[in-house]
Amino acid sequence: MMRWPHWAANDVGMVWGRITAIASQLPDAVLTSAALAELYPEWSGEKILAKTGVRERRITAEDETALDLAEQACRKLFDDKRIDAGAIDFLVFCTQTPDHPLPGNAALLHHRLGLRSDCGVLDYGLGCSGFVYGLALVEGLIATEAAGCVLLVTGDTYSKFIHPMDRSVRTLFGDAATATLVERTSEGEKAIGPFTFGADGGGARNLIVAAGGARLVAAPEPMDDAPGPQHLHMNGAEVLSFALRAVPSAARQLMAKTGRTIGDYDLVVLHQASALLLDQLQKKLGVANDRFVRRLELCGNTVSSTIPLALEPHLQPAAAPRRVLMVGFGVGYAWAAGEILI
Repeated sequence: MMRWPHWAANDVGMVWGRITAIASQLPDAVLTSAALAELYPEWSGEKILAKTGVRERRITAEDETALDLAEQACRKLFDDKRIDAGAIDFLVFCTQTPDHPLPGNAALLHHRLGLRSDCGVLDYGLGCSGFVYGLALVEGLIATEAAGCVLLVTGDTYSKFIHPMDRSVRTLFGDAATATLVERTSEGEKAIGPFTFGADGGGARNLIVAAGGARLVAAPEPMDDAPGPQHLHMNGAEVLSFALRAVPSAARQLMAKTGRTIGDYDLVVLHQASALLLDQLQKKLGVANDRFVRRLELCGNTVSSTIPLALEPHLQPAAAPRRVLMVGFGVGYAWAAGEILI
């Protein structure tokens, strides 16, 4: 199969982005599966681990938000990687748990970090597919020379939406934020893209917080023993069925663009939804254990941050480039597959 030449090699005068650094921030508070087992006597800590793949998840304090975690991740990125905040041309922030309905988190984070006044900001809220979508947006900014150094931030605190007795979601989700630096280059092979995308809003009801937006501003009085519309609702069986359809299809579409097979990828990084789903998707895609990345056990499903968290330990700029296939999928429904070199 022929490759698309636009993605295969450098052309004179072309520029593109490359991921040069990733930093993450998890909250201090740890919620173990053993602690959750005390609330759900029929589920032991080991049973929760077996079903979800999560031994512990990090939970924000009552007065701590995704914006706070994101600021810490960005400062860690600047300090650890010796990055000058003044070099940032654009800040893109993916979250479904913003501090306010308006303004968005991106402008607030821009102010906290002291970025230049001519640095652009953009908010979007795609959740589990957000990092892959974000990389496509960032690549567009760089390829059109609208920006040369972009900070892609993800952060979600789903714990604030979860009813304490809803074991179907409380055992899965954790809070986190990440900061990814993407810088312009014209050297070597194109390092970000191509991408494929998809959506099916008909599945929105299967992973939703119904109250709190313009459609249902205020929720009814909460019930202590049952989740309400202000809480996260997930139909796990339907979400599983969707993912098993959408993810292999998205990966196939991406490989049709690149002319590659699954064996051509050094690493495969999927949204870290649950161990059960990852097991089934790994089998469907035919990926060996040493190339299938997992980072779920000690942080849980962190929504938009799962893929950058999984990539972070593998980002070694001094090493030979490795080709990575990524697929993000979930709330919306929305999904995206992409290829990168790290």
